[in-house]
Amino acid sequence: MLSSQPSSEIDYPETDGKPMGETDWHIDALIRLRDILQRRYHGQNVYVGSDLLVYYEMGQPHRFVVPDVFVALNCPPGPRRVFKTWEEGCVPSVVFEITSRSTAREDVVFKPTIYHRLGVQELFLFDPTSEFMNPPLKGFRLEGDQSEPIESSEGRIVSRVLGVTLHLQGDKLRMSDTESGRELQTTADAERAARLAADAERTARIAAEAEADRLRAELERVK
Repeated sequence: MLSSQPSSEIDYPETDGKPMGETDWHIDALIRLRDILQRRYHGQNVYVGSDLLVYYEMGQPHRFVVPDVFVALNCPPGPRRVFKTWEEGCVPSVVFEITSRSTAREDVVFKPTIYHRLGVQELFLFDPTSEFMNPPLKGFRLEGDQSEPIESSEGRIVSRVLGVTLHLQGDKLRMSDTESGRELQTTADAERAARLAADAERTARIAAEAEADRLRAELERVK
């Protein structure tokens, strides 16, 4: 039963009070994944959240879950303090959990049950250290009212919802556009690639100009 107290007067905390400490692998993977997804959906009606409290029952501030990273399609972007599903009019479409020693049981046992009840379409679990899950990358998809494992092919898992293919390379989760095969990049990687391409173009132009000058000089010499 929902509380009779008006929702506007109920406090929905911005933190669950638990310690934030995690390994460098966990933090790096979380930041990298969030950046990749935010870049992919830049300018679109998609919200990418990270380590944000998701409240899923109005009037029940103890009913929440904290995904490491999640994507909510058809949901406006922009900063939020918390994510209230009844105000947003949607639930996360896809959730990513980055498993560590302190979160392994919660990620593998408890959170999937909540995500299933919420109607999250796909859930991906990733262990950057390969110590707490075997295999270290797993996916689940909501089929009807059942959450079914997503089959992998040569270590690759496809997210139908996001249209991306996921695989591990060392301790990094790589993502590529399923249709084009193009790898999704972080902002820093994209900027680095743009600089390298610009440098290569400039080098090629300088070489072409030098060759043109050499040919003109050769023509002048033989006249």
